[in-house]
Amino acid sequence: MADLDSRLINRELSWLEFDQRVLALAADRSAPPLERAKFLAIFSGNLDEFFQVRVAGLREQVDASVRQLSPEGMTPVEQLAAVGRFTQLMSRRADGILRDELMPVLAEAGIGFAAWSDLDSDDRDLMREFFDRSVFPVLTPLAVDPAHPFPYISSLSLNLAVVVRDPSKGERRFARVKVPPLLPRFVMLADGERFLPLEQLIGAHLDRLFPGMAVEDQVAFRVTRNADLELEEDEAEDLLAAIEEEVRRRRFGRAVRLEVETGVTEEILGLLQRELDLTDDDTYFHDGLIDLSGFWSVHALDRPDLRYPGFSPQTQRALTDDDGRATDILGLLRHRDILVHHPYDSFSTSVEEFISQASVDPNVLAIKQTLYRTSGDSPIVDALIRAAESGKQAVALVELRARFDESSNIEWARHLEQSGVHVVYGLVGLKTHAKISLVARAEGDLVRRYCHLGTGNYHNETARLYEDMGLLTSDEQIGADVSQLFNFLTGFGRQVDYEKLLVAPDHMRNRLVDLIRQERTVPGGGSIRMKMNSLVDPTLIDELYAASQVGVRVELIVRGICCLRPQVEGLSDNITVRSIVGRYLEHSRVFWFSNGRGSGHPLVLIGSADLMPRNLDRRVETLVPVDAPELQDRIDGILSLNLVDDALAWELVDDRWMAPERGGSTDTHLELEARAIGSQMTGG
Repeated sequence: MADLDSRLINRELSWLEFDQRVLALAADRSAPPLERAKFLAIFSGNLDEFFQVRVAGLREQVDASVRQLSPEGMTPVEQLAAVGRFTQLMSRRADGILRDELMPVLAEAGIGFAAWSDLDSDDRDLMREFFDRSVFPVLTPLAVDPAHPFPYISSLSLNLAVVVRDPSKGERRFARVKVPPLLPRFVMLADGERFLPLEQLIGAHLDRLFPGMAVEDQVAFRVTRNADLELEEDEAEDLLAAIEEEVRRRRFGRAVRLEVETGVTEEILGLLQRELDLTDDDTYFHDGLIDLSGFWSVHALDRPDLRYPGFSPQTQRALTDDDGRATDILGLLRHRDILVHHPYDSFSTSVEEFISQASVDPNVLAIKQTLYRTSGDSPIVDALIRAAESGKQAVALVELRARFDESSNIEWARHLEQSGVHVVYGLVGLKTHAKISLVARAEGDLVRRYCHLGTGNYHNETARLYEDMGLLTSDEQIGADVSQLFNFLTGFGRQVDYEKLLVAPDHMRNRLVDLIRQERTVPGGGSIRMKMNSLVDPTLIDELYAASQVGVRVELIVRGICCLRPQVEGLSDNITVRSIVGRYLEHSRVFWFSNGRGSGHPLVLIGSADLMPRNLDRRVETLVPVDAPELQDRIDGILSLNLVDDALAWELVDDRWMAPERGGSTDTHLELEARAIGSQMTGG
């Protein structure tokens, strides 16, 4: 039996293991080159957010002399040190993948990256013209001298640190030049096949910014700052104003990471570290380009031959008539539930169409909707506005605290309010993370409720990239539960009871514990399958350990963080864990208890909650049962495919992730694309 401290994996290190799995996709030689560039950009963006939030939090604990141990027994100092070692290794590997593997492959495909020193005179002349026309007018050099203090360096901005000398006086000065973030990260050369990094173009023309001065040294660098939004309860009398103020404060958060090119002089490095209050432990050296998230622009190139084959989300046959026109979805839901699985099922012809039809139905009285993240051209937002303008009660619960989408959500909230939609900003102290819609329709003497409950955001762009599930239903008890939940979110009240929904933070944790324990009572041992983004909660992990020890088979599909250690003798012999990473972001949450409704009768739940303390205790989350046998069969097929995948799935054994063998025959994403297309051809 493992001792107490070794029963869990550290949360931060597990997250870094996930980003390492993303980095492995960038290194996969069998993947198309532009997809590898995309995965490199995703890896870099993930790491930026990790430093802005998680490393910043650890740094605050260290500064506050917090000595409390993490669940697996590490101090904040120990965690920071371990995170630093891991991140240094990953950063060096990413630089090597880009320099030694991806750039040569892209060059063979006609997409090259040039340095200024590589350009001939014609190229340089054209680049000088571009610099004078499009770059020079935007630049603002900021010098440091007794009259000019060290400038504020905004988070994640790319900069040049420059040392200049006055030839007549011999005085040397430091200056900072910010690389304009709204200009292209890479400038295309005249041949249309090579790119020049923007910072190199600027660096080659520093004499224009410092006329009469000698440029002695220059180096690119970037700073990452604490960006975790903190809102005290007593600040939140006006939640909208408080969030706006916190978004402004984010720009001035404490620096937590310095990235700089290798070869930086001790003079420049010492100045940057001193002014930013950072040390060698906070400094990351790059042998190549800084900020690989810029490769999103490379991925956007019009080269379909260098990407995965295109896939168009399919419309379920039940949602169209023989002429291809949209079915009356509310009429269909009076007779059956619909399960949608994105991106394989079209989001626009299912979820968006559901809300759109409701917005113009003269018998619909009200539409209520949660919005955690949404897109800039959201048909759902348009439908809510249309409903309000036609006199329907339209309610949008906009979660202002969706991390890094706060400004966008504030903008949408104001737009909705100005259009007559009743906007609610959520609850103080709780994020509303539930993905729910409610349509109330007058039908004779009654008002029937139609609902959508999902695992993903109401965002039509991510619905093409994220794997998610949703249930469309007119089930009377589910409708009553969703009504109760909206009333709780928009009004006041406690002690809300739900017939079918599991709702956090009220009852979800205790109900999940009960369901796990129920599988332990089944003669011969029960079985549990769970699919989620993250598994962190120590209480539920211990419940899964206890179930394993009495013979319950536990199969877990965890894309990201997993603090549970599977396949440990005497602790978790009957638990397996796998992570699927590939062209789509696995995002759905599914909980399958084989005997959840009694011996031999499964309970299948889908919803918004991962098994993390924040989801179970500090967020409003929902899980909804999927009861129709044919829909359970579809979910069973999806989970079973995940569990036999040998192309994308990594296996966790104790605390080590094992990569899939190259050339695996079962790729979950390809198989589900084929199933979606096949169901159209066969009418399934």
